[in-house]
Amino acid sequence: MNGATTIQERLKDLRLNKGLKLEELAEQTGISKSALGSYEKDDFKEINHGNLILLADFYGVSLDYLFCRTENRAEINTPLRELHLSDEMVALLKSGRINNRLLCELATHKDFIKFLADIEIYVDGIATMQIQNFNALVDTVRQEIIERYRPGEDDPHLKVLQAAHISDDEYFSHMVLDDLNLIIRDILEAHKKDSESAPQITVADELKENLEAVENFKGSRDEKLVVLYCKQLGINYKNLSDEEFRWLIRILKKSKKMGTPISQRKKR
Repeated sequence: MNGATTIQERLKDLRLNKGLKLEELAEQTGISKSALGSYEKDDFKEINHGNLILLADFYGVSLDYLFCRTENRAEINTPLRELHLSDEMVALLKSGRINNRLLCELATHKDFIKFLADIEIYVDGIATMQIQNFNALVDTVRQEIIERYRPGEDDPHLKVLQAAHISDDEYFSHMVLDDLNLIIRDILEAHKKDSESAPQITVADELKENLEAVENFKGSRDEKLVVLYCKQLGINYKNLSDEEFRWLIRILKKSKKMGTPISQRKKR
């Protein structure tokens, strides 16, 4: 779940976040659709400075944000003293040892304040006394029953009162864990469609699909193997020229794996 690291990626992310197509963005900014499309291509480097400023104003972000020099979209950077961060926390955020983007998603989740409040209640011992008072009341009632009725050790009423005892450690650990689980599940759901998230199909499933597609390819055994390797490497073999295709066959023939027929691979 890494963030955008180039101007091109930032521009594309900002457009998609606004739910705009290139045509719609062109209409609203006055920049041509072809120029906007080229700005989002990985290999495009020369972006008109005036258009960059126009796009930054349109999206309401700083130029530093577009240039990936900061994660803050706004122009104004908040002084560290106003954030009340310790030296250790600042050093940790700058160290690269943790995923700062994930930390931001955790902290800005709608239930994070409740999560911190529950931790604060536990750490400050605010509810510990009430829990202890409740346990003391249960013990008093249990003792009265024992003195008045002399029940046996297996008496169900005594067992219920015994089970009613609350452990503040256990109680708060469950409560805090429930808070955290809700937050993590929401973040997981938000990133399901990320390109860097775990793929929905396994490598074996992908290989099986590629083998079946290659079997339907009309060509020689060597040509089928080239198509298979292209699919495994993510290369669209249809975009290869005849000369590139022939050279690829010659190169792959140097591999020992070229000796295994396609049909045998499929059976295995």
